[in-house]
Amino acid sequence: MTEALELKAWTRARTGKGGARAARREGRIPGILYGDKATPQIIDVDYRAITQQLHTGHFQSTIYMLDLDGAKTRVIPRQVQLDPIRDFPIHVDFMRVGEHSLVTVEVPVRFLNEVASPGIKRGGILNIVRHEIPVRCPADAIPEHFDVDLTGLEIGDSVHISAIKLPEGVRPTITERDFTVATIVGRTAEEVAPSAAAAAAEPGAEEAAAPTEAGEEKAKEQDKDKDKDKEKKKG
Repeated sequence: MTEALELKAWTRARTGKGGARAARREGRIPGILYGDKATPQIIDVDYRAITQQLHTGHFQSTIYMLDLDGAKTRVIPRQVQLDPIRDFPIHVDFMRVGEHSLVTVEVPVRFLNEVASPGIKRGGILNIVRHEIPVRCPADAIPEHFDVDLTGLEIGDSVHISAIKLPEGVRPTITERDFTVATIVGRTAEEVAPSAAAAAAEPGAEEAAAPTEAGEEKAKEQDKDKDKDKEKKKG
C-alpha cells in the first residue's frame, strides 16, 4: 500500500460566512470532514497545498492523510467548490476512510499505440466517449489509470468497458450495459467539403467555365441578328 500524502488541517471554531471569510484571509480553505459514522467537523486546510493537488488532475480519487490538529485521519476528497469567476477553490469536503472501506471514484483513461491503429493511419479520428470511468473499489487499491490499447483498430471499431482489464476488486458503477469508452470514426462530410471546394478552385476551373458563358452570349447575339433580318424582309 502506498503511503498517503499528508495534508495539514485545523479545526475551525467560527462557523458561517464570517468564519469562512476569516479562514480565506489567513490563506486557508474552509471545509468539512464527515463519514465513518463519526460527527462531522468544520475544518480549514492549507490553500497552497490544495491548489497544488488540484493541478495533479486526480485530487478527488486520491487518499490523503489529514493531520487535523495533530490527529491523523485517512480521507478522500469528495467535493471541491470553485469560485465561479476566478476558478480557485473556496470550499472542500473530505470523507473519512475507514479500514476496508469501499469508495466510488472516477479513474482516468490512457489511450496507447495510436500509431498502431490502421484506422487512424488512414485518416480516422479517435473519438473519446469517456475520459474517466466511474468505479467502486477498495480505498487502498484505487487505480491511477486504465490503459486502452488501440493496436489493430479500424475505422468503425469501438472499445467497450468489457475490453479493459480491471484490477481485482474494482468494478464499474455502470453495470446494466457494456458501455462504450472510445471509437475510431471516419472523417465527417464537413471535413471533406473544404477539399472539394479547394479542388473546384484549382487553376483551369474558371477557364473551363468561361467558354460556356461566352457561348451563351454569342447565341444571344445570333438571335438578335436573326430578328433584324426578319424585320428587313418584312419591310
